[in-house]
Amino acid sequence: MRILLSNDDGYFSPGLACLAEAISAIAEVVVVAPERDRSGASNSLTLDRPLKLRRAANGFYYVNGTPTDCVHLAVTGMLDTQPDMVISGINSGANMGDDTIYSGTVAAATEGFLLGIPSIAVSLAGRELAHYATAARVVTDLVRRFEKNIHTQPWLLNVNVPDIPHELLQGMEITRLGKRHKAEPVVKATNPHGETVYWVGAPGKAQDAGEGTDFHAVANQRVSVTPLQIDLTQYSQIDAVRGWLAGVAS
Repeated sequence: MRILLSNDDGYFSPGLACLAEAISAIAEVVVVAPERDRSGASNSLTLDRPLKLRRAANGFYYVNGTPTDCVHLAVTGMLDTQPDMVISGINSGANMGDDTIYSGTVAAATEGFLLGIPSIAVSLAGRELAHYATAARVVTDLVRRFEKNIHTQPWLLNVNVPDIPHELLQGMEITRLGKRHKAEPVVKATNPHGETVYWVGAPGKAQDAGEGTDFHAVANQRVSVTPLQIDLTQYSQIDAVRGWLAGVAS
């Protein structure tokens, strides 16, 4: 089994190193990750310049681009054969609810999914970030489960693992995405040159965090596993918009 690993924190991140070590024990691993932290890059592709692929001393490959660039480059140009799975992470911090829209971690996995490959995005949910090994063990178990089942179509899983020792986990739960309150306002500041600059504010606190959500599972020390889809169509508004356009046309 061959697995492509990527992330958005950069090829030097501790979560990626921990994940690569764990997965290497059960599968052939290739790592292609950004050369620097690209958190919040979402699904962006680099189209205004060529990409460079380099190899670090530890064998990891890194790219001067986004997480999506890394997976796209690896699958469509670098690797001789398509990987059996794409895994992105372990992210330093949670990716729950609205976070998935902005997350480079989720974006790397999404690109694998769009290329027809089963993909997992995995994040360590907490502030101390002390238990990457817990998340690596959870993902290793998911990979073993994947091998034992027949899959008729690719899937995209968003996995959030509480930042606690593995023995304290209270199981695994299939969840839906929760929702946050709107983000905090930008923070206005002045740089050393006297110019006004703005820092993006902190994400909003959980709003929809009831039972069944990713927020609720993690808060109760359970691993959250959320199947994602890419269809953004708002089907409930199709007839309303059709009627509105018909009225405009007349």
